[in-house]
Amino acid sequence: MHAIEQQTLQVNGIQLSVHACGPRDGRPVWLLHGFPECWHSWAPQLQALAEAGYRAFAPEMRGYGASSAPAEPEAYSLLTLCADIQAAMDHFGHQRVCMVGHDWGAPVAWHLALLEPARVQVLAAMSVPFGGRPKRPAIEIMHEAYAGRFNYILYFQQPGIAEAELDANIERSLRLLLADLGDALLQDKPAGARLFDGLDEHPALPTWCSEAQFAHYRQALARGFRGPLNWYRNFERSWQETEPLAGCQVEQPTLFLVGEQDPVARLEAHTLKRMAERVPRLEQHLLSECGHWLQGQQPGRVNALLLDFLGRHYRDQ
Repeated sequence: MHAIEQQTLQVNGIQLSVHACGPRDGRPVWLLHGFPECWHSWAPQLQALAEAGYRAFAPEMRGYGASSAPAEPEAYSLLTLCADIQAAMDHFGHQRVCMVGHDWGAPVAWHLALLEPARVQVLAAMSVPFGGRPKRPAIEIMHEAYAGRFNYILYFQQPGIAEAELDANIERSLRLLLADLGDALLQDKPAGARLFDGLDEHPALPTWCSEAQFAHYRQALARGFRGPLNWYRNFERSWQETEPLAGCQVEQPTLFLVGEQDPVARLEAHTLKRMAERVPRLEQHLLSECGHWLQGQQPGRVNALLLDFLGRHYRDQ
């Protein structure tokens, strides 16, 4: 078992907590978690990467754990989230990296690849595909598509509403999201419904998540959901800020992993089919009998695919 070291950086106007594992001279691999996750969701990958000689870095993303959690929604635009990691890479003197992202960490990783084509040598994304910058903000499209119906992203938009529900019982909220994301996010119900209406009052943890692992998730959300929910409140702002990237392709060798049972993949089915147009050096794998939390549900499979990919594409130059 390789030791995991933690340090707090002063970057981009915030404190960013970063956990690192592996030999100090190992090639750096960044692991960006999503919602509502934590750095420890990458524990199996941290150890596997360290064993293979890489130096793995798992930050607690802005809004989570020991990292800063600004109250203002505008502090969580996509390019701001990217700038946190860019400044952290500067701190460590990283000139070439592999960038890995899951869930919300995936859009950050995708855009870091666009922003840093020389520094991000290879890319791996999980669960959330890349479709390029849409012609108009995605939130506008959602409002039209879900008129009169519940949509979790629309429910998250108004500050204070989702927080009131999720923060009322943080442990239950986390258990519901980790246990059955589809039930939590994709129920067909009226627009005025709440996220967890009709769901189990005392949900069990999924089989892949032990109580010891869950304690890390609970710690990451100890302050509540406001910071993590603010990530969802920047679709229009991020769309405006990324105008210079419109039409850009991800040119790096890219690994994309998605679970066969992932409800987010069902929502993004059209983007999945067309992703190769935007990512010409794409390698895709569909993990059978796997849902959204794939790096925890099937760590052995994820590690094998990631290490094989890195062995072929992430070499000293």
